[in-house]
Amino acid sequence: MATLIQEKFPLKQYGLVTLTNVDVSPDLKNSTIYFTSLNNKKANSEITIELNQNAGHFRYEVSKKLTSKTVPSLCFKYDQSMERVQRLNTIFELVNTQSEKNRKT
Repeated sequence: MATLIQEKFPLKQYGLVTLTNVDVSPDLKNSTIYFTSLNNKKANSEITIELNQNAGHFRYEVSKKLTSKTVPSLCFKYDQSMERVQRLNTIFELVNTQSEKNRKT
């Protein structure tokens, strides 16, 4: 999928866009493709919109390469896991700092 997007749908104006995960439903009818980028939230929203607007084209291209009867519909979502990790790290740092201050007092 990443190669397909690079070749058929370059996102150069957004810089580096990385596919991070794919979830496929048990019946193989639906899939969610997660991506990250080093852009601001507005740009990530624009990337999501553009990818989803072209999901039918991507699905068609994928169908030409798959041998299975079913090709899942594609839904693209921004992967927020990195932001969550950063928030947790910030919280842990605050807790450690506060804990050290309390020990010194």
